[in-house]
Amino acid sequence: MNTKDLIVERKGHIATVTLNRPEKLNALSSALLLEIEAVALEFRDDVETRVVIFNGAGKHFSAGADLSDPARKARADAPLVEKRRAMRVGHRAVRALFEMDQITIAAIHGAAVGGAVVLAAAMDFRIGSEDCFAYVAEINLGMNLNWLGLPLLVRHVGPSRAKRMAILGQKEKAQTLLDWGFLDEVVPRDRLMERALEIAEAYAAQPPVPAQMIKRSVNAISSALDQSIMHMDFDQY
Repeated sequence: MNTKDLIVERKGHIATVTLNRPEKLNALSSALLLEIEAVALEFRDDVETRVVIFNGAGKHFSAGADLSDPARKARADAPLVEKRRAMRVGHRAVRALFEMDQITIAAIHGAAVGGAVVLAAAMDFRIGSEDCFAYVAEINLGMNLNWLGLPLLVRHVGPSRAKRMAILGQKEKAQTLLDWGFLDEVVPRDRLMERALEIAEAYAAQPPVPAQMIKRSVNAISSALDQSIMHMDFDQY
């Protein structure tokens, strides 16, 4: 598919998807979220790709939701039913990433903020550069964390740390994120993609059917209550 704000590259059994709005710090506009959802769904028909790496162009992985997005401003006076449906775009993008058959890896450098933390949390593995940091900034804007972000955080860092991230909205450095279990590895900035590809190659070398079945089973176990509890978190917003 043709994409404006994503670069999709395939080589053998590994694909790389790059968020490509560096002038906006890869902020997640409605258009970009729609592209993420569409690309994730497109991989359903791709039986050659076994691992997909997601990264960001420029200085940062992503600055989170694009609060200057014209589409967001255009909805300010829209009927509530229209706002509710529009709010689902982030939820749908996260769900599409989480449900991908392929093994997914987030390669994070610089900032991962708000919705970008949720996107990364929806993937199977997260590798960060030594200069990376993450924070959930929504509460500082009087907003709740949605897009299924809370259950994803709880699974990765536990209840207390999820509360700390979501309630205090503080920046957490790479080593802290590694110690907490949000990141699986931390490497020098210049080795980030090299290491991500090494990890991808290891998973791509495994038999794809059992690997994908194991992934889906683990996800089903860990997310069993997500929809019943957080299915309307965008309504809280």
